[in-house]
Amino acid sequence: MPAQLTYPGVYIEEIPSGVRTIIGVATSITAFIGRAKRGPVNNATTINSFGDFERIFGGLWINSTLGFAVRDFYLNGGSQAVIIRLYHAETGNTAKPSKAKLKVGDFTLIAAYEGAWGMNLRASIDLDISADVAVSMGLAVSDLFNLTVRDTTPDGLTERFINLSIKESPRRIDNVLGANSKLIRWDGNCPPAPLPAIAAADDKVTEAEKILADLNKANPLDQAAIAVAQTALDTAKSGMIASDGMALTKAEDFTPQNAEVNKKGLYALEQVDLFNLLCIPPYLSTGNVEVSLISDAAAYCELKRRAMILVDPPSSWTDKETAKNEINDATKDNIGTRSKNAALFFPRLKQPNPLHDGQMEDFVPCGAVAGIFARTDTARGVWKAPAGLEATLFGVPQLSVSLTDDENGNLNPLGINCLRAMPAAGRVVWGARTLQGADRLASEWKYIPVRRTALFLEESLFRSLQWVVFEPNDEPLWAQIRLNVGAFMHSLFVQGAFQGTTPQEAYFVKCDKETTTQDDINKGIVNIVVGFAPLKPAEFVVIKLQQMAGQIQT
Repeated sequence: MPAQLTYPGVYIEEIPSGVRTIIGVATSITAFIGRAKRGPVNNATTINSFGDFERIFGGLWINSTLGFAVRDFYLNGGSQAVIIRLYHAETGNTAKPSKAKLKVGDFTLIAAYEGAWGMNLRASIDLDISADVAVSMGLAVSDLFNLTVRDTTPDGLTERFINLSIKESPRRIDNVLGANSKLIRWDGNCPPAPLPAIAAADDKVTEAEKILADLNKANPLDQAAIAVAQTALDTAKSGMIASDGMALTKAEDFTPQNAEVNKKGLYALEQVDLFNLLCIPPYLSTGNVEVSLISDAAAYCELKRRAMILVDPPSSWTDKETAKNEINDATKDNIGTRSKNAALFFPRLKQPNPLHDGQMEDFVPCGAVAGIFARTDTARGVWKAPAGLEATLFGVPQLSVSLTDDENGNLNPLGINCLRAMPAAGRVVWGARTLQGADRLASEWKYIPVRRTALFLEESLFRSLQWVVFEPNDEPLWAQIRLNVGAFMHSLFVQGAFQGTTPQEAYFVKCDKETTTQDDINKGIVNIVVGFAPLKPAEFVVIKLQQMAGQIQT
């Protein structure tokens, strides 16, 4: 009733309905971890297209398989990805710096991110400043300057920052560049007192390039002067040298000491609210991923993030017999996990490598398969197996191993999902089992769509029932929970997510004095039991054909 009744008359009160709509979470956000040419390091960066990857991380790179996996993800229907760039700095007395530095006038700037890409940066300072702006900031005109930074690579960015200052002000250069620039940072060192007079200038490399160009144009025969100018240019460039880093060679590059606490490497994924699929493209010279890393990643996905990891076949699996023998080898762990949240796809893909003049090379399937997961989720739902004639691998002209029906029949019962070349359809995914899908394991999480549907329900309910915490633990709360969870489950039933012709056959929601006893109430616990009848893929289609005997006249 209204809080206070004071005057005779009619009072209006709005009564809460108890409806708190549960929204299903995304199901195909895919995380990729590995080396890239540029971009933030140990930072979970969300992208929505391969164009974003090219702009932020430099696109395809000969020294890393990460870009190819991301490309295949978007070619095959992927929508949103999370990129974790790793960087292994050079060590030793001859180690190159991780970041390129630019000398502009009396100031030193440094590339925003690690890598040799920073050597392509150029900068200039100009003094086109309004006196009114200086007065409004409480500074002299001589305290302000403008900075222009450009990336000289094709399609590189150009950034311009106006009214900067090295004095304390709203436009102090280190703060402005740190917050707004994708290319450059202040080097962190304040100029010595007294502060230097600011003058219009180009960076030292640009100045040397201009001098050399002017000499070649005005007096191309003066070889001595040109040689001096060339030396000056080489010296200026040597001051900008930076390294692309060393190759990732061990699992510790992905899980360094205190990685989970510091949110680095694999655990940089703690920076994102949600991801559903994890891909770790090969980083070893053998074209593989260490099994210890796969084990750590699978455990992280299963125990902490309700996500799945897509495991690539080892490079040694060049035929069916090798794959069969190695996955059955009880004396050696060739995969790294048998998690219900993991799935393996075989064989590798054969695709043209644009960085090697289009030569056909082997690439891992994780990115392309993740794209098919996303495409299937959009078209049919997470409960549909991401396999079949619709699960076509786009941009994949060949497979590294051609499998027959009988060979597929040897691998499928072992939990290996085969990629096949089918007439008319092309290259397709032809398996939908988790790594607990081997027949002899008899796991209830045998099929990928069943496991992913369960993860989808868990994550959706976990997020949407946060409002229950600290509510009075009695029948009114239980009724609200049954109402809202039941409505969510019914909406999925209507979409065809469960078995059964009626809601009673498809799902149930229990939250009452049976599930939550008085002892639970005293402990502050409310128990909600949700059951569902999952759809399982029609993995084997049996057609029985029989001749009809002609009618016998009697």
